Amino acid sequence: MIDRDALTRELNPPQLEAALRTEGPLLVFAGAGSGKTRVITFRIAHILDEKNVPPWRVLAVTFTNKAAQEMRERLHRIVGHERARGLWISTFHALGAKLLRRFHERAGLRQDFAIYDDGDQRSVMNRVFDELKIDDKFLSVRNALGAIDRAKQEVLEPADLLGRAKTPHDTLIARAWESYEKHLTKNGAVDFGDLLSRLTRLLERDASVRKELQEQFQYLLVDEFQDTNNAQYRMLRAMINEHRNLCVVGDDDQAIYRWRGADVRNIQYFKRDFPDAPVVKLEQNYRSTQRILRAANAVISKAQQREGKTLFTRNDEGALIELLPCEDEREEARFIAHGVKTTLARGVPAKEIAVFYRVHAQSRPLEDAMRAANIPYMIYGGMRFYERAEVKDILGYLRMVLNPNDDVSLLRVVNTPPRKIGKTTLDRVTAHATARQSSIWKLLASGDLPEDVGSAARKALSGFYLLMGEIRREAATMLDRPAEAGNLVFQKTGYARMLDDNKDIENETRMENIQELLGSMHEYAQEADEPSLSGYLERVTLNEETPAGEDIPKVAMMTVHSAKGLEFRAVFIAAMEDGMFPYKGTELGADPEEMEEERRLAYVAITRAREQLTMSFTRFRQIFGQTRLNPPSRFLLEIPPEVLSGKVTRRHFGEASTPSRESGYGGEGGGGYRIERDPVAPRAREPEEAAHDGPVLVRDNPAVGWQRGMRVRHMKFGTGTVKTVFTGAELKVEVYFPNLGATKTLLAEYLQVLG
Repeated sequence: MIDRDALTRELNPPQLEAALRTEGPLLVFAGAGSGKTRVITFRIAHILDEKNVPPWRVLAVTFTNKAAQEMRERLHRIVGHERARGLWISTFHALGAKLLRRFHERAGLRQDFAIYDDGDQRSVMNRVFDELKIDDKFLSVRNALGAIDRAKQEVLEPADLLGRAKTPHDTLIARAWESYEKHLTKNGAVDFGDLLSRLTRLLERDASVRKELQEQFQYLLVDEFQDTNNAQYRMLRAMINEHRNLCVVGDDDQAIYRWRGADVRNIQYFKRDFPDAPVVKLEQNYRSTQRILRAANAVISKAQQREGKTLFTRNDEGALIELLPCEDEREEARFIAHGVKTTLARGVPAKEIAVFYRVHAQSRPLEDAMRAANIPYMIYGGMRFYERAEVKDILGYLRMVLNPNDDVSLLRVVNTPPRKIGKTTLDRVTAHATARQSSIWKLLASGDLPEDVGSAARKALSGFYLLMGEIRREAATMLDRPAEAGNLVFQKTGYARMLDDNKDIENETRMENIQELLGSMHEYAQEADEPSLSGYLERVTLNEETPAGEDIPKVAMMTVHSAKGLEFRAVFIAAMEDGMFPYKGTELGADPEEMEEERRLAYVAITRAREQLTMSFTRFRQIFGQTRLNPPSRFLLEIPPEVLSGKVTRRHFGEASTPSRESGYGGEGGGGYRIERDPVAPRAREPEEAAHDGPVLVRDNPAVGWQRGMRVRHMKFGTGTVKTVFTGAELKVEVYFPNLGATKTLLAEYLQVLG
């Protein structure tokens, strides 16, 4: 039990207000690291205990399984297992799946419908493209699926899209969508977008379903509200009863998913729809040092449209934010790797260190440097466990156990292990099934195969049909024991024998992955209240977690988007340059909203750090097949100098940022920069810097060492070799230019260092 006195001890005043104000609508702005999960869980605990509300009348939705699980575990600790047992705590997609299965007849679905992931959707759309003879040069499968997903976020249907079509391209997408939906229906499947759009349409059109859910859910809570899209917000509004007990918690400063349909304007729509809703702001940060928060506040304060709020903390002032100016991406990677190694040597665990970059393409040199430094790391967003071929094969068989009319799963497994059923045969059978408006399984059952399918292929297909029929009969007795059904499939299909017959390293790994899969089925059965094979497959399809092995102590490497919701003791942010971060919104005529989102993304990146923050930028960057000369990020210039280890200044800010490397550096019209180091701040050093001949070193850029023998280029004099490095107020070097047959003494900042 938890009473009001306990809440007062556990929460600060704004948190307490958010937890106790349970009746009617409420909007909570929760800044980064302000303890929003704590507030939500104590609010639910208060509703259960103080209000004596049955747990099944409380619905809390969020965006990731990890967040939902953390919320669930905290509530079990606070109110006890029995009291928390019936709570509805779920992601939006899992909620959609659960309610669509509950009201499957009203939604026009079979109860055991399959949920197609990205790969399954591509398979279906490839088939649609073949049927409609769509030229992928005119319309790609990826673009068609993207347009369909965006339409489903707006709760549209194919007829709506067709009615809005303004070009032949639009019309073709609508036609492809119509055919795509027919295939999903025939296969007894839905995609991710359907889990939201179908439920929203059902709620808005079916008064009895709407009334039933309004009566059930007396209290609704939404986490990460800034990330909701149109379908999700409409779904929530339809489920609110006359009490209007809807609490939304979010932060417009952390709205970074516009590109995938999230609409930060939903916060404004909430204010419009619930004008009487009180607003509570959680501004005390419990995560980061004062210097890190001052940097974050400085960057986000320049946002054009946001709810006014300023994070503060009672944590220590903390270390200066370290700047790492580097010559190019290879040197940047080496110095980040050295910084990581130094951080590890200070006793910070590997799992508490992260390296962020703006786009996946930046990871390659960073990975090279981490491997060279022998630092264990893990890429977030790489191939996930459930995306591996052997895992998807076993899951495909299990989906066929429940629904043999699932053509996508059948086509995946029919020749795995090899059964001498070739692609040409499958193409003919697929086309024949489409012409008959039948599933492939029904064709196999009737023996109605195309005449041009040879006798050997017919025999193989018949053998597969008989095998799957036998497996389905045996598995029917173990649907509440998924691990047993999985092992049956693994053994009886010949998959185990296939891997065992050729024990190379790859097959051993595949075997280990399948054993891990069977283990996950066993764990699910122990955790679930009512375990079932369909429940396990649903959990897997909706899985949004990080790759397997996340508990192994490794440094995390990820895009900033992947870092949302995480925190680390030490964070390194690479490529803080205009054109890289901000990545969008810097070009002339760009959408201002893109720059706004980039600013919010920078705020998210900075606020992931608890104690140590390092930001790097380069003079030159080789990426996407071109060399860029980018000025330092405008976000760096906005950070107060007193929290940085040095001061960045820049000439000609805002001019073209992608001249060729041959155009030189730092002259008139260039995007040159200097960094003035704090005299007490240590400069970054390689683990072992070799002694150099000659007078070394004054560093204009502390991450670049000048030494005799270095090859350099000057815009006017061409390529030469450094003979002498002079110390003094300004870094000068003596360079021999072979084409001149002479030496010249020049300012180092007007020279480009060659690799």
